[in-house]
Amino acid sequence: MNVRTNNTQVEMTPEGALKVLKDGNRRFATNSVHIKNWDEQVAATSEGQFPLATILHCIDSRVSAELLFDQGIADIVSIRIAGNFVNDDILGSMEFACKLTGTSLLVVLGHTDCLAVKGACDHIRMGNLTGLIEKIQPAVVAVVEPTDKSERTSKNQEFVNEVSRKNVHMTLENIRSQSSILKEMEEKSEIVIVGAMYDVVSREVIFFDV
Repeated sequence: MNVRTNNTQVEMTPEGALKVLKDGNRRFATNSVHIKNWDEQVAATSEGQFPLATILHCIDSRVSAELLFDQGIADIVSIRIAGNFVNDDILGSMEFACKLTGTSLLVVLGHTDCLAVKGACDHIRMGNLTGLIEKIQPAVVAVVEPTDKSERTSKNQEFVNEVSRKNVHMTLENIRSQSSILKEMEEKSEIVIVGAMYDVVSREVIFFDV
């Protein structure tokens, strides 16, 4: 597996980066990942990094973007927070990754069986977790079905996963409305911003339409 260089990053289009991730996830889902020489990758990236994508995803221990997309050291900028939402610090990190580090693809990756989303569905209130859960709550409200309150809890896996998808869509909207830098880069086709969902059972990542 070759280490990415300045030349390969410059030549990488957003569409090309998306294909790399899709191909990598296909290998992961079929248990045919590339063998990696970590010594070689560490040595080759010791003086610089030229990643192809920035991925915002959850802290869930089952959801590591580097593994899900079969990527190596310095291939992606990984931003993680429970519930994969954005705030000022995360937006700043995204702007740094895309504008200064040079990634051409920005992915918001949700996943099935998300515990943070389950907490929002159950309106959990506990210490500092309360503020985090409240940031996911709008996605719960935005999913109108089912209307029966007894079905709008973490026990309804279909509802939880639909809230997770809605949360990704709303996060995409927030990125575009709250970051003029990323919005301008997208409008100039310098980057592509896309959402996706990872299935913790099938190991497949399904990308939303670009």
